[in-house]
Amino acid sequence: MIIFTNDNNPNVLKLVIVSKVKQHSYTVKNVAPKDSSDKLPFLKLPCGTKIDSVSAAIQYLWSNENQEIDIFVNQWLEWDSTQLQPTLIAFGSSGSYDNSHKPKVWSLLNNLNLRLSSNKFLVENDLTTADVSIWVTLWMTVAATDIINKIQTEFNYIEEWMKNMEQLSIVQETLNEFKIERGFKSLLSMNAVSWFPVNSYNYEKTRKLTNNEENQSNASKEKELEIITPQEIESIKKQWDSPTPLSMIQPPHTVLPKKGERNILITSALPYVNNVPHLGNIIGCVLSADIFARYCRQKNYNTLYISGTDEYGTATEAKAFQEKMTPKEICDKYFDIHNDIYRWFNIGFDYFGRTTTTEQTEIVQNMFLKIKSEGYILTDSIDQLFCESCQKFLADRFVEGLCPRCKYPDARGDQCDGCGHLVNATELINPRCKICSKTPIIRSSTQFFLDLPKIESKLRNWASEVKKGWSSVARSVAKPWLRDGLKPRCITRDLKWGIPVPLENYRNKVFYVWFDAPLGYISITKKYTDQYEQWWKPENDVNVNLYQFMAKDNVPFHAIMFPATLLAANQNHVLVKHIMATEYLNYEDTKFSKSRGTGVFGNDAKETNIPADVWRFYLAYIRPETQDSNFNWLDLATKVNSELLNTFGNFVNRALVFLENNFASQIPEIKLRDEDVNLLALIQRELTQYNASMEEAKMRDALRHILTISKLGNQYMQSQQPWVQIKGNDNDKQNAKTVIGLSCNLVCLLSSLIAPFMPNISRNLRSQLGIDASTYGYIPEKVSILLSSGHKVGKPSPLFTKIDEKQVEQLRIKYSGQQQNEIDQKSESCPEHDISSLESLIMKQGNIVRELKKKEPKTVWQPQVKILLDLKEKLSNLQKKK
Repeated sequence: MIIFTNDNNPNVLKLVIVSKVKQHSYTVKNVAPKDSSDKLPFLKLPCGTKIDSVSAAIQYLWSNENQEIDIFVNQWLEWDSTQLQPTLIAFGSSGSYDNSHKPKVWSLLNNLNLRLSSNKFLVENDLTTADVSIWVTLWMTVAATDIINKIQTEFNYIEEWMKNMEQLSIVQETLNEFKIERGFKSLLSMNAVSWFPVNSYNYEKTRKLTNNEENQSNASKEKELEIITPQEIESIKKQWDSPTPLSMIQPPHTVLPKKGERNILITSALPYVNNVPHLGNIIGCVLSADIFARYCRQKNYNTLYISGTDEYGTATEAKAFQEKMTPKEICDKYFDIHNDIYRWFNIGFDYFGRTTTTEQTEIVQNMFLKIKSEGYILTDSIDQLFCESCQKFLADRFVEGLCPRCKYPDARGDQCDGCGHLVNATELINPRCKICSKTPIIRSSTQFFLDLPKIESKLRNWASEVKKGWSSVARSVAKPWLRDGLKPRCITRDLKWGIPVPLENYRNKVFYVWFDAPLGYISITKKYTDQYEQWWKPENDVNVNLYQFMAKDNVPFHAIMFPATLLAANQNHVLVKHIMATEYLNYEDTKFSKSRGTGVFGNDAKETNIPADVWRFYLAYIRPETQDSNFNWLDLATKVNSELLNTFGNFVNRALVFLENNFASQIPEIKLRDEDVNLLALIQRELTQYNASMEEAKMRDALRHILTISKLGNQYMQSQQPWVQIKGNDNDKQNAKTVIGLSCNLVCLLSSLIAPFMPNISRNLRSQLGIDASTYGYIPEKVSILLSSGHKVGKPSPLFTKIDEKQVEQLRIKYSGQQQNEIDQKSESCPEHDISSLESLIMKQGNIVRELKKKEPKTVWQPQVKILLDLKEKLSNLQKKK
């Protein structure tokens, strides 16, 4: 293996230390930033594959087999790359320390110190890549006296940990081998060859380094080469006048795969029709898939996006029982609710179907018979819970009890909401029937099983080829299933609501939902077109790439069961190449829960009067791609007001208004100068990374690249001051023309890049730009002129409205969830008992507030303080009544 790095880049130490720990053979090769188009450092494997993410490279080299440790390591590695490193870059990469960033530095160090207070290392008591990565970041970049003093006086656990790390023999060996200068030079070296999702390139700083000013020093000129290379400048000059289409190609009425084209088949996990989808459901599957599908269409890929509702199974029966309706009535009711909500969120399915169709019955039954004929079906007797009072076998969702793992008291018969693990109903401690609350007994029943052990070798071979295209969450969830060996999996149940088994003597049984539901992707495609097999069984010369979006709890069904079913059928079905799974989105530091009514649901979002596009933006911004994330009302307002209104919207509006007021809304002549080319080189970097992020469905990063482009545009206009130059001599006036013409072209580029996230905003912006708003912009690979001289734009108007803090506080109270509802109900029904309950809740909430204040910003803990104050007020009122 070869490690490529630039001079004095401390990140190379991370790769070297991990290689030494794991005894990998390696060589280190120094390259100048201008000679490499890749981020540095990067790892080149013997097979030629490049890994240009430091975190990914050290994870590859370490290859931990413990899934739970992997999850925590990933979280801390992301913390290093997305929070610690960018903050330190912003703090010191200008050549002097910017004290305005100190509060953020202290906050991050406080989080780290708190973690180390109970552990020798970051994850339990074993050295991991997280320790190596974060230690290198701190030790090699932080050299300021006041930070060192701060660590020594206030962050004692960090100080002790850093000393222990430095004393490791391998660390000492590496430091002796690589003489890297700490402090500013390290920060500059990292910044020159890396991209960080926050505090990205600062145009004003770049302009000062690249202008040919009389007092510019030789050192500054060297920094210029580190920031923008001659190759980048030359590329911009060559490509600027190259024509780029303004609009995407409109897809045909029925999209079918084509030979020689990039054919993308996209599905999102089919939601149960047993409740209204909440924000976590929406970003976990349908919205993420929609953003990706829109991106693919705007790249002119041949794209089909299908989804629908999962309507069979115990979840539907349980909801029908609860609402005193038939399962069919429940399905009809909630299908319409889901459909309406997704339409409001601008989810652009090519077809949104359901599983209670004749097509679904036909495909599921035929699939069963086919895999049975191939020898992959077993029969066996299994123990099931039977309620003697109700005289029926109890489906998983009709049983609750104590979780055998975490002792959560209300675990379901298929999964525990407390720890998230799958469970079998017969494993529950003290099980109870949800219908009558009686204790069920165990009875045997003959069922059909998919023989997973028999198909395991084929499944492993397939997974080893494709799982590199899965999200890290998908890989970590699927890993233990493939590692620990597969067992036969039951595919039938003793129920009435489902697709019946097509065999005599078994027609009283139906197929289990996990076997039935994934086949819904095929049946829904069949409802879309009778030529559906072109997507699911394409000819040999047609290539189809299947992307599936879901939250992590659906990964086993899509990574193991569904592919195993298709492999067992032996009919050359398309198998998933890209499982894009996410972690969970939490609500104000609690879990969303359909059954308990906690959090904001789809119909709630409609009632807030916050536009759907704003919801789409914020959910993508906090998308839980590698770890759980948190929805927070104050954070929503902050992100919208600062990122959308003050950055993106401000740049767009000031450019178009200036054009209207000074150039009669016509694009003026653009004559590129050095500073304009430098700006476009930085924009090209962001555009390249935007495309790379979207290709991997890393939407959160892609969105930050969009915001960085608008930030660069703002800084460019501010530094160039066209409002001053327009009043100057002819040369100044031409400069003003170039600045505004270039800015309006960036606005046009942004109208395309933002469209997957905010389609309505994109159309509004395209209308203001005087271009076709009936379609969305083509997303290019290269920056080039989009609006030529003389193009007439429309009337500019603000894109966004400020969200007032008072408004979000009212919304937070309105949607405060089950905790507030329970308090209200107890207060009305049992005041004597409720005084005791409230005192207990106040104590518990007080502890939550204290812990959050230690490690989280005000936007996170302030809502919890409001809950605490509300509880105290209720207690006071009850005591007065008594």
